[in-house]
Amino acid sequence: MTGVVVRAAGGVLWRESSAAGCEIALIHRPRYDDWSLPKGKLDPGEHPLVAACREVVEETGITPVAGPRLQTVSYLAPAASGQVPKTVDYWAMRAVDAPSTFTPNDEVDAVRWLPLAEAEQLLSYDHDRPVVAEFSALHPVTGIVLLIRHGRAGSRKEWNGDDRLRPLDGKGQAQAVRIGQALPWFAPRRVLSADPLRCVQTVEPLAAAIGVEIETDPVFNEEQHAREPKRAAARIRELAAGGGAVAVCSQSEVIPDTVALLAGADGLPLGEVNSRKGSVWVLSFRRSTLVAADHLPHLEP
Repeated sequence: MTGVVVRAAGGVLWRESSAAGCEIALIHRPRYDDWSLPKGKLDPGEHPLVAACREVVEETGITPVAGPRLQTVSYLAPAASGQVPKTVDYWAMRAVDAPSTFTPNDEVDAVRWLPLAEAEQLLSYDHDRPVVAEFSALHPVTGIVLLIRHGRAGSRKEWNGDDRLRPLDGKGQAQAVRIGQALPWFAPRRVLSADPLRCVQTVEPLAAAIGVEIETDPVFNEEQHAREPKRAAARIRELAAGGGAVAVCSQSEVIPDTVALLAGADGLPLGEVNSRKGSVWVLSFRRSTLVAADHLPHLEP
């Protein structure tokens, strides 16, 4: 057994059925004659979220909309040298644009949609079942707010002009590009931002990718937060209650307070709430109640 860990990512792909309620997709791999959740290895330089969505498309032919992050599974996988340690990061994913028929390929020869209890029975591997159980406990998630901290913008001390006009530096621009590549998988319907230029610039690639205008909202400014420390949390609940996903870019003094306030009010234990530049909190709601919070500390590989 080698010490090199194989990294992979995948999804619990779901849809609503009038006959069976929530159904999830399992794939059959003829090479192993098994039934499993769609997943695959990360490409070089690929973030696990992007890999998970790409693999679901490749293995099922279905475009997913990313939802809450689920657990990471670790196990020993067969390899030419014997067995290798493997980790798989999973996300819940809603199926959209599903073709009426599945076209078999070299890796997957069948896709089956099953109610949750039947899917758990059919799965070939015990390590997949807790992932499905976690999804079942979270479902349904009705709204997601992607709470983004702006990218790096150099030093405030070295900027001589109005701090609201301080722009992203080279690394911050690269962080904005990564955000614009990864977050469209959540299919946000709106992009909001605090007023400072560095916040707006951080979500410009995302807004361009999904074809919407950026809406500036001073509720997410640090100055407004200092005067009304609960207002940003209330605004996020309002956005979540509208359904679907919304992206919001804010600042360092706002994000930790707001996430901690939401989690504390809804009984969701999080521990320390961090917010580094270019990071994202994926806040999942059932109507206006926070049911899951996942921190993506960066969207680099």
